Amino acid sequence: MNNKPQFITGINYWPAQRAMYWWRDFEVREVEADFKQLAESKFHLVRIFLTWEDFQPAPDTISTAALDHLRQTADIASHCGLQLMPTFFCGHMSGINWLPAWMLAPGEGEGRFPVYSDNRISNACIRNCYTDREVIAAQSFQIQTVVAALQNHAAIFAYDLGNEASNWVIPPGRNEARQWLQTMTSLIKHSSDKALVTLGMHAEDLEEDRHLWPQDAARYCDFLSMHGYPFYLSWVEDRLDPDLVSFLGIVTAWLGQKQVLFQEFGVPTRSVLPPVPPADYASLCNCPLWGEDEAALYYHKALQRLGAAGMMGGMAWCYADYIPSLWDGPPLDTCFHERHFGIFRHDGSAKSALDVWRQYEI
Repeated sequence: MNNKPQFITGINYWPAQRAMYWWRDFEVREVEADFKQLAESKFHLVRIFLTWEDFQPAPDTISTAALDHLRQTADIASHCGLQLMPTFFCGHMSGINWLPAWMLAPGEGEGRFPVYSDNRISNACIRNCYTDREVIAAQSFQIQTVVAALQNHAAIFAYDLGNEASNWVIPPGRNEARQWLQTMTSLIKHSSDKALVTLGMHAEDLEEDRHLWPQDAARYCDFLSMHGYPFYLSWVEDRLDPDLVSFLGIVTAWLGQKQVLFQEFGVPTRSVLPPVPPADYASLCNCPLWGEDEAALYYHKALQRLGAAGMMGGMAWCYADYIPSLWDGPPLDTCFHERHFGIFRHDGSAKSALDVWRQYEI
């Protein structure tokens, strides 16, 4: 009998046709087709993101439409044999912080990333979700409402407390971060004792003291999650170093003494579909673009290293390239490389990396 634990292969999902505007322009047939494609491609786990403005337009209001669409998404996942990881308080995504208007404070922000709220981009100041009592109460309300709506749903693998949360607000100290982690995880566990909980951390949470430490997350979360991209890190010489992801995973596991899911890694590729990019397109991107075969080789090497290092699994960033009609709006109007991270092209055809994921075994 083979008692080796299963290596989870998963993917981060935004629809190619809608990107971060998915929940406000939900199309059930699109999700059905996409999830069917993912199941046929042998992915196990799909991470989705509950954009905060769409799910909680006011501190005491959860959108019934968004909640209904989330239930539909979970039902579709279950029908396809997929599991889901909903991510709360989103939050940071693809170079922008997406927040409801009530999460903004007076004055100019000091963050690295622009804020998208109420259909516009600004340099807004953001309220601190670790100390502001009204925000903590609103987060608690969102968790209780969402988890109750999905209670014991067969599709739910785990809940994620945030996507690279330290990119939009940093706790004032470790004690505040610990208290927040304890509060949020206990709410999930109280509402659904079977649910697993994690926190989507990234390389900069290891590089800098952002007061969100893996060893603190490990006190309350069931497993740890890490993200890493060698081409974003100044200290990595090889822009496609396949050892980077396993290195970050090993460090995270050592610090937290818990299993690690490598929740995000991926490669933006040069488009082979129209429109033909201008000659200076690569210079306008925030990182290089690689050929699809180069990306496939990177995924192959990185997955092998993650498996050898004993990680729970790996999750691709991301499902698909985005259709060109979305390129004129945030975040794709400024973060050009974010258009091209997909395992699938924007017309639904597969890149060569898909075979790597479909055939992966430890």
